[in-house]
Amino acid sequence: MAESPVKLVLASASPRRLQLLERVGLVPDLLNPADVDETPRKRETPRAHSIRLAGEKATVALDMPQVRALGPNIFLLAADTVVGLGRRIIPKAETEDEARDCLSLLSGRSHWVYSTVVLVAPGRRTSRRCVETKVRFKRLSREDIDSYIASGEWRGKDGAYAIQGRAEAFVRMLTGSHSAVIGLPLYETVHLLEGAGYPVFHSWMTGAGAGAP
Repeated sequence: MAESPVKLVLASASPRRLQLLERVGLVPDLLNPADVDETPRKRETPRAHSIRLAGEKATVALDMPQVRALGPNIFLLAADTVVGLGRRIIPKAETEDEARDCLSLLSGRSHWVYSTVVLVAPGRRTSRRCVETKVRFKRLSREDIDSYIASGEWRGKDGAYAIQGRAEAFVRMLTGSHSAVIGLPLYETVHLLEGAGYPVFHSWMTGAGAGAP
């Protein structure tokens, strides 16, 4: 009996995470977002919050019918990114007032971005990495904040900014992983996949996406 083909699943609806994977030649066979309650627990740190949510997303996605239908030879990736200022979790901004509050907090200060990737390999072998990146913003003027609010890029973003867009002009210093701040630490993701036996570099040799037949 032939072995089931290898399949890659990304448990996320984020176009940014998909673009990052494609940047290194990895094309998921299935995009399967997993909705979980993202409310922080009492006294939960930003790092712990990121690790917990990424793990919960992986667990939920793994048992979804669309994923189970792919067969047993599945490599599933889930991720979560959290912005923290000290022990404080800076939330996703959904309103202009929330965005202004977030940007005002980050103005002229260093903050940390915690990006966790979880890999579930065949046999439910699970591994994870949490990448911590330090980001320092310049001191934001009222015009800076007003202009960024008008751009709309902040909406639904952790910390009310997207570093891959206009907000990169605010960054004085970044120590760590740029891709992690966008939403998926590429070095760690590729390392986990390769270590678990996924043919990461097959697409590089064939000139095709990893999800191509």
